[in-house]
Amino acid sequence: MIPHDGRRYLVTGVLNEDSIAWHTAAALQSAGAEVILTGFGRSRRITELAAAQLPKPAPVLELDATNADDYRRLAADLAGRWPSLDGIVHAIAAAPADAHSGNFLTTPPRSAVAAFHTATVSLHSLTVHLLDLLRRSPDGASIVALDFDAATAWYGYDWMGVSKAALESLSRYLALYLGSSRIRVNLVAVGPVETIAGSAISTFDDLARRWEREAPLGWDRRDSRVAAGAVLFLLSGLARGITGEILHVDGGMHAVSLGVRDGRPPGGADRPPPSDEET
Repeated sequence: MIPHDGRRYLVTGVLNEDSIAWHTAAALQSAGAEVILTGFGRSRRITELAAAQLPKPAPVLELDATNADDYRRLAADLAGRWPSLDGIVHAIAAAPADAHSGNFLTTPPRSAVAAFHTATVSLHSLTVHLLDLLRRSPDGASIVALDFDAATAWYGYDWMGVSKAALESLSRYLALYLGSSRIRVNLVAVGPVETIAGSAISTFDDLARRWEREAPLGWDRRDSRVAAGAVLFLLSGLARGITGEILHVDGGMHAVSLGVRDGRPPGGADRPPPSDEET
């Protein structure tokens, strides 16, 4: 376990115990860190129930990612609790139903903007409002956001994919402007995991089946703990020289165009190796 003794982190995006963010918060606590979670609206009660199941029950503060007043209240509340903030885990993403699941060409602008605001602008807003606390981190702070690789287009992911592409660009600009403050900004791009947010995408099963069939390391869509280690690494001092990076936790899918099928490489795995004359 990477040590985080005495460090303080804000973890967003926890909805229930199956979320990647919940397992990340649990791993941080097990490594010695203090954590505070965020939730909002009617779903906040669900977050509070999940927070009570952590190794150490954690406070839950209100944060609607589209409400500017919530960011100001969150910053004031954290400043009243902690003298500094060592890091943020950004796991916020959502889009109206007409902005994904094959509706790309007919998505109304307001829904596209809503997806962009929630998944992308929220990282900028959170960072800016908590900047003073982050700058006070004795050893330098770290921001880690969860991503889904936006290097290619995925049918059905639609405006969420566009928003994730913008998130990747945003993280690089934040890394550029925050480096002088000793604040690092990185992403963890995770393969398809069965969460409430992921399951809202109508093509989720198709994506997950492809990962399970083709990822070089294999893939378990039910393993919402898979990314916690990568997040803890990027938050830690072991990653003190890394910023503006995307760390893929996807079984290797980002590295291949056509992956493993039925345990054999595609294109004739049963063929003998080429002879010297053929090579």
